[in-house]
Formats: sequence, structure tokens, C-alpha cells
Amino acid sequence: MELTPYPGEFFLECEIGRPAADASGFHVIPFPFEASVSYAGGTAGGPGAIIEASQQLELYDGISSPGNAGIFTAAGVACGPDRFADPANPSDQEVEAVFDQASALTAASLKAGAVPVILGGEHSISYGPINAARKRYGSNLGIVQIDAHADLRLAYEGRVWSHASVMRRCADDGIPILQLGVRALCREEAEYRDAADHITYYDARELVTGRIDMIQLPDSFPPYIYLTLDADGLDPSIMPATGTPVPGGLGWYQTLSLIESVIGQRQVVAVDLVELAPMAGNHAPDFLCAQLLYSTMGMILRDSPGWT
Repeated sequence: MELTPYPGEFFLECEIGRPAADASGFHVIPFPFEASVSYAGGTAGGPGAIIEASQQLELYDGISSPGNAGIFTAAGVACGPDRFADPANPSDQEVEAVFDQASALTAASLKAGAVPVILGGEHSISYGPINAARKRYGSNLGIVQIDAHADLRLAYEGRVWSHASVMRRCADDGIPILQLGVRALCREEAEYRDAADHITYYDARELVTGRIDMIQLPDSFPPYIYLTLDADGLDPSIMPATGTPVPGGLGWYQTLSLIESVIGQRQVVAVDLVELAPMAGNHAPDFLCAQLLYSTMGMILRDSPGWT
């Protein structure tokens, strides 16, 4: 599938213009899908809000200027209401078709040698891009997840393609997962991950109260990483704009340090950021997400094996 330019402003266009896809180290892929949110909604507005907020970023991230590597913004995944017979309740087949499109766009980005950066939308969207990365890297791919929730339910509210089940789909596919910051999960999820030898976790209670900002990946963890960042992994005091905020989350510098510690150990091949639900009159969370992604791009270029 061909990557075509986003019809609006590119991510950080104010600083770097509109670089071509083949001249960019990063490909931003908007995926404004929202169907299974179970508390507050609004995640479909996340990608646009992040791109808009990125216009306020500085090119220099305090250490380097990752935008100089080129950031192409693609037209992204078409998932407007006209895509579904019933937009409020799309069928599993319709959802799978949307995920297939996201997978194809991610595959095109990976084939071009760039790092896909997918903007959600609800967390269920991760499955499509992860599937593309898995097809490319096979058993050499692992997932690192920052999240308030384990997302390991077999199904939620009758949906197997739910934001609360996306990591269960990946775990059932046999993909190793490292979870950071979880602090809300049901007994089913707790029992599942304790029984799964391919899931490692450092929950928020341990990380926050212990002031832990660096972790060591298991020796057996795969060499390539898909990094999925759920906005609700951060504490609601700095990230209130998410559908299911949970107290006791990660702070800003702790989040950056945890990401950096992971990036320094393995090659990050794709990133997503999900579950931003923009709040009218409060642009701070939008900017936080834009800055988090841009800072992560900088760490990938500086620290990730294979990119440095």
C-alpha cells in the first residue's frame, strides 16, 4: 500500500516542512478509530490534536534535533463513520478490515526503512500495526507497553476487538510483552499474566512508590520492539485527557527514563500512542503527547541499537 501525504499539516511542519516519505526516518500514521471505549469517549480526536500540538514543539528537544531525520505524515487509516454500516457498533469484519489497512500502511513504512509512529484512537488499534511488525520480524519481535490497564481480557462488553483486549490478542499470538505502569486489572487478567511465561510486568505501585525509572529487559526478550504508549499510563495529574484515567500513574520524567532504559537495550521498530481524548479548553495533554512522541523519536535515533 502506498503512503500518501496527510491532507492537513504534517507533524512538526512548522519546523521541518513537508519532507517526502522516502527522505524521512519517521512516518506518522494517524489512526482515529474509536468503537469500544467504555467510559468517556473522544479518542478519535487524538491524532488531529497531537499533530496540531506538534506545531508548538521546538525542533531541539533539549539534547538533539530528531526532526532533522525527517518526519513524514501519511494520510493514515480511513475510519470515518461512512466506513461502517453502524458507526456506533461496527461488526468484527468491519473492524478487521480497518486493522488490515493499518497493517498495510505500517508494512509499507517498515519496508521503506522508516519507523512507523501510529497515532490512535483507542488502544485496540495497536493490533494492526503490531501484526505488520510481527510479519516482518517474526519471533524476534516483542512489545513494550506503558499503560494503566493490562488490556488482557479475553473480551470486553462482548467485543474481542476491544481496547481492553488488545494485549490478550497479542499474547495469545505468542508475542512476548513487557508491561509498565499497570494499576487497574481484573482477576482474570492477573491470573492470565501470572500464568504466561512470555509476559513480564512492573506495575505502577512498584515503579512509583519505589521511584524506579530504569528497568532491565529479560535476557530472552526479542531484539526488536514495538513500543505502545497508552496516555493513561501517565498520572491523571498531568494526563487528564483520557477516557479511563487511573490515579497513581507515572510522572513525566519517570516515563521518559523508563522509555529510554528500554530503547537503549533493543531496536525499536515501531511506536504508537493511543487513548488521548482531547479536552476543550485544555491543550496541555495534547502537547504532552506530541512532546512524548518527539522525545521518543530522539531517544530512538540516539540510543536504540540499529539506529545509532
